[in-house]
Amino acid sequence: MSTFILVVDDEPDVESMFRQHFRRDLRASRFVMEFATSARAALEQVKAIADPSLILILSDINMPGMSGLEMLAEVKAARPNVPVIMITAYGDDETKKTAARLGAAGLLTKPIDFSLLRQEIDVRLERAS
Repeated sequence: MSTFILVVDDEPDVESMFRQHFRRDLRASRFVMEFATSARAALEQVKAIADPSLILILSDINMPGMSGLEMLAEVKAARPNVPVIMITAYGDDETKKTAARLGAAGLLTKPIDFSLLRQEIDVRLERAS
């Protein structure tokens, strides 16, 4: 069974950046990274990926249409056991409080610290095994 991580961001370069940073993990099939460029597309993927193979969602907050925070509320209603880490360029206290209140497992600020993110992914992989 494959283990999935879903990355949600409307920026076109995000997928290539994540694939570059996690290329060894992806080649070794430690996990599969899926990408969505909108919150709506992500919600469809959340429905399509079977339990318990979806172990983590990483989502930008500021996206056109539905925001990452709006998506977070829907994801937590549909899949309460899947941790969601929000990503934002604006790590102000109000954003952190709102994300925590809506059920986010954490908040990362841009530019992303990929070594910190790798540690988080390793924790999720251990829990899933």
